[in-house]
Order: sequence, then C-alpha cells, then structure tokens
Amino acid sequence: MISLNATQEPTGKLDPEAWLTDPATVAVLDALEAGGTEVRFVGGCVRDALAKRPVHDIDLGTPDKPERVQALLDAADIRAVPTGLQHGTVTAVLKGKSFEITTLRRDVETDGRRAVIAYTDDWIVDSSRRDFTINAMSANRAGDVYDYHEGIPDLAHGRIRFIGRAEDRIQEDYLRILRYFRFFALFGRPPYDDAAFTGCRKHAQGLENISAERIQYELMRTLGATEPAEAFIMMRDAHVLEVVLPEATEIGSLRSAAWLESRGLVMDGLAPTPLRRLGALLGPNADAKAVADRLRLSNRETARLAALVKLLPAMKLPTDVAATRRLMHKLGAETVTDAIVVSWARRLADIGKLPHDESQARREQLEVALSWETPTLPINGSDAKKAGIPHGPNIGHALRTVEDWWANNDFEPDREGCLKRLLEVASDMNKQGPAST
Repeated sequence: MISLNATQEPTGKLDPEAWLTDPATVAVLDALEAGGTEVRFVGGCVRDALAKRPVHDIDLGTPDKPERVQALLDAADIRAVPTGLQHGTVTAVLKGKSFEITTLRRDVETDGRRAVIAYTDDWIVDSSRRDFTINAMSANRAGDVYDYHEGIPDLAHGRIRFIGRAEDRIQEDYLRILRYFRFFALFGRPPYDDAAFTGCRKHAQGLENISAERIQYELMRTLGATEPAEAFIMMRDAHVLEVVLPEATEIGSLRSAAWLESRGLVMDGLAPTPLRRLGALLGPNADAKAVADRLRLSNRETARLAALVKLLPAMKLPTDVAATRRLMHKLGAETVTDAIVVSWARRLADIGKLPHDESQARREQLEVALSWETPTLPINGSDAKKAGIPHGPNIGHALRTVEDWWANNDFEPDREGCLKRLLEVASDMNKQGPAST
C-alpha cells in the first residue's frame, strides 16, 4: 500500500497559519514532545491547510502510547480526556480548544465496520491504514509535510484515490464508500478514479451493515459541499443511492438549489443548508418522515424536512408580499424559506432559465422570508375571558378567528383593533351558542 516513490523526508511545506503558532497548539506540542518524541499534525488539518481552506479540527499523531500521552499532558497541567482509548485516542483540552491525539497504529484485523489495531512507531505504516491519499499526510510543528502516498499532487489535481488497492480498503470499512463520494464533492474534479468508483459500485451492498447515524453523517456532509450534485450522480451510477437513499431522484433540483444558495443569490441570511438540499433531492412521492426516521434525524430536523416536503406540492408564487407573510405566520419563516428555495430550484431544473419577471418575483418573495419578523397576536386568552367568552375551546376558537382576520389584514390592526374584532367575535359566539368540544 506504500507508494514506490515514498520517502522518509518531507516533500512539502505548510504556509504560516495562525493555528500552527497559536499558544494552545504550541503548549500541547511542547507537552507531548517533552520526552523527546516527535509529534505531528495529521489528516484533515494538513489537507485543508494545503488546500488553502479553513482548518477547524487539529489532530495529532504520536508514537507514544495513550498512557504516556496522558502522563505528559498531566505533567504540563493540560486536561486529558480519554475519548477513545480503545483506538489509542486521548483529547487534550486547553484554552477552550480540543486536540485529538492518537497513537500511531496498524490494523491487525478488520470486518467491514471496525478494526482490531496494534500500536506502532512507524509513520509510514500508520499512514498506510488511512483511506485516501489526501488524508494520509502529516506535518511537523515547522510545517514540513510528509507525504508517503502522493497526496499532495492528488490534492492539487482533484484526484480522490484510495491508498493501495481500492477494493481492499473498502472491504476493511464499507463506510469508506460514502467517504469517497463526500471527499469527491469537497475536493474532487472529474474524471473520477476508475479503481475507486469500480470498488464502490462492486461493494455498495456492504453499506447495509453500516449504522444509520454514520450514513446520515456522511450524506449530510456531502450535501454541505458547495457543489454536491456530481457526487450524487456518481452515487446513483454506482448503485449506492439504491442502498442508502433510494428516494434521492431529483439530482437536478439539488444542483439548482446548491447553485442558488452558493452563487445564484447573494442575500443576507441565505446559506447552504444540507437539510434543505436533502428536501430538494427527494422525489415527489417520497415519505419524508420515513426518510428522516431511517437516517436518524433529530426531532427538529424531521419536522423541518416533513414540513418542507408537505408544502412543496401546494407551493405557488404569491402575487403580493402579504401572501408570503401570511404563509410565514402560519408555517414559520424557516419552512417558507426552504420551500421558496426548493420550488425555485425545481423550476430551474425543469425549464432552465426562468423569465425575468418570475425570477424577480421569486427573489422578492425570498427577501420577505429572510427579513420579515413574524409578529405576535396583540391579544391573548385573558382578553378573551374579559370579552365574556366562556372557558375551554371557545377561547381558542375566538383567538384563531381574530388571528385569521388580523393576518388577512396584513397584520396591521393594533391591539385596539384586535380587541374590537374580539368583541365582535364574542357577540357572534353568544348568538350561536358555545362551540362544541
């Protein structure tokens, strides 16, 4: 699995960045190297720094075993959290920042989901157990980059390649199939690597053995890429979507939604939203609740996705601002914003370029959804009681009647006007008799 061109010497250099010289980073490195062991940055932080992207998580590798790591951190008065001792991982917490520190490892045995590991002091052996060449680089505190699998040129050219034989790496952990498409969405460029794609297609059924939570994580991260559609086309062609998300039939709508969010519209409050993009991706007959349950989405995410999918078939372009406001008051700004973006994306996917008047109307509609704050009805149950409305369902009925009238008048009537309308409703209810329960 090691490249024939692998060298023990560094072959690249990180540009000076604040995270490299941050006092917390330096303190953790000083603590871990106090015994003379070389410690390196590994994985995503090296990749992202080379790609000139923001670095969020700082992971470190060390030949020292976890017990030694904990002792070194304790000696430096740095909090050590045993977050994954079975995998050789300790997390250092300092000045509000976390550093995941993992002992160099090699795989002894794998079963398609997890690995039995043994510790090593060999950086090349440790790098060889990683998934892709762009994720296997390491760097010392001076920024010297060690690249044993040609990850630097792969990153520069948008090549996402497995380390060694693609099928072997996939069968070690089938989740790597979804990770392949995620990293292609984030860093890749056509043409894709034939061996990687073929391996993913051949072993797609292996994803049936992966937990829903891990599948959800990878799918949502892929949907969060600037341009995720190409990766989903590849997943479709590799029969991966058949296994993890067969309802994902509207890739054209996903492409348009991502374009609107990322480049087509520049509007305050509009940002790429993976959950909204998931809604754009689902077919018209998809059961959003079933999808959410299968992917183990949170209750809030489930409600948001279901509300979006339910609203879409009835979504029509309002003819005035008041109609959008009424919709927001009834369903919430988040749901309406999602529906506006996705319905716009579906129109673009269907006909391409929209007439200027329609585009302008949709933009105005979205501006209202992003900027208008839904007001609160200026009367309440106490006012209804004072108006002589009996306790129970009658109060709720009266308030809803006033609220509908208030919304139909574009929320302009003030408290005095709403109280006057409440008295009228109370009078009508007294004439008709109490509402049935």
